Amino acid sequence: MHPILFQFGPIQIRFYGLMYVIAILVGSVLIKREVRRKAIPLTDDDVMNFILWSVLGGILGARIYYVVFNLDYYLANPKEIPAVWHGGLAIHGGLIGGILVAYSYLKRRNISFWKIADCVAPAIILGQAFGRFGNFMNGDAHGMPTTMPWGIVFPPESIAGRQFPNTPLHPTMLYEMAINIFIFLLFWLSLRKREHKDGFIFAAYLMLYSLGRFVVEHFRADSLMLGPLRAAQVVSLTLAVIALTVIVKGRLWRK
Repeated sequence: MHPILFQFGPIQIRFYGLMYVIAILVGSVLIKREVRRKAIPLTDDDVMNFILWSVLGGILGARIYYVVFNLDYYLANPKEIPAVWHGGLAIHGGLIGGILVAYSYLKRRNISFWKIADCVAPAIILGQAFGRFGNFMNGDAHGMPTTMPWGIVFPPESIAGRQFPNTPLHPTMLYEMAINIFIFLLFWLSLRKREHKDGFIFAAYLMLYSLGRFVVEHFRADSLMLGPLRAAQVVSLTLAVIALTVIVKGRLWRK
């Protein structure tokens, strides 16, 4: 694998960035389809504005979250702060940033956040799957050394290859990609077609993704830490409990 898809002189097209573009394009189609299916009073232009602002909020939140957890490094190397192509977008920070921007945008238009959140959840989880493939080609979000036959030796110039040269590693980005695709198919082929209260799909997304991430994080080698604990596991477990509580207390699975 190689992080650069192709290059024209100084201009590089990287898999990492390409996957984000594909995720936005595919996600936009899915979200527009769901908005129409649910007869939500938003035009296609409204939906695209909502998506673009939410994506910007998500990217900003994801980067701020990552930088905060690696503050010493970025204070010493401030030019690296905007270099997202080197890796360093944390999904939990992205969710926080995206949700805050989305809520603000929808509130100004008197549109139910939870109704739209259910439309967006399948697109988010599929976009995360595309993003993890970008991580795979970039050689980041990698796992610890393994003797399993599916362990992957990453190129020496990649982040994973520099940390563990010539060593088979758990392809944790592919583990998570597979989990994300499974959740997307569960939503798109089954759950979204059933009658349930607003917010169920989004809460189910938070719960299922968080549980999957909690497990995958056990094999990660580049985890952000919260003291002696893996930050992603703490946040994932917290989100899973909150989402399950909301589903059960609100009986969101039934209309």
